[in-house]
Amino acid sequence: MEEADRARAAAREAVRDVEPADLRAAIDERLAEGSVVPGVLVLLSARAVPGQAEADGLADRTAGVQLVYEGLALTRELVESEPWLVSDASDQPADLDVLAADVLVARGFRLLARTDAADAAVHTVREFGRERTDAADGVESSARSLEASVFDLAVVAGATATGAEPPRALRQYAVGLADSWGTPPLGNPADVLPETIEDVLARVAGAPAADGDAVRPSATDH
Repeated sequence: MEEADRARAAAREAVRDVEPADLRAAIDERLAEGSVVPGVLVLLSARAVPGQAEADGLADRTAGVQLVYEGLALTRELVESEPWLVSDASDQPADLDVLAADVLVARGFRLLARTDAADAAVHTVREFGRERTDAADGVESSARSLEASVFDLAVVAGATATGAEPPRALRQYAVGLADSWGTPPLGNPADVLPETIEDVLARVAGAPAADGDAVRPSATDH
């Protein structure tokens, strides 16, 4: 999938200047192996709405969303596994991962800060914090999952890159698509997204929004 290659390349280029080298290598390895569904959704959403996105700006938005997701997903993994409790004193992979997560989120925010997706990026982090706090307290959370928030962010980032207002129905569909995937981590775009994803997004973008928080994708969309 061409969009997957573009999303991964944009994300890796955005952190090419990170120092020191060990940190940059850890981040690059993460980006090379992780799912690029969030970045792909940015690119596809830009095509689903009217208008033409400027190439460099769209690449920055794609990288920004991908980096925010990778950083928060890594944070979630660290919180759940607590690797520092078993790390050998002579090796500090957990410390490096914590720093990598911070850098990924910060760099992603910087790329989105001056775009119409900035507020959605802030909301994504707040929802993540609420969900993690509830999980730590052992209570069921009303917050969206990280994937649902990031899919919504991706649609906003892609649609607004063309100067269009992101259709509510498209945002609802993205949330439903994330919810339908189930337990993280995300898989490859071919596994997570419908085979006819471009047609689906274009159709949903032109449809009226449904009531409620999310529109679940139908079985025929996969």
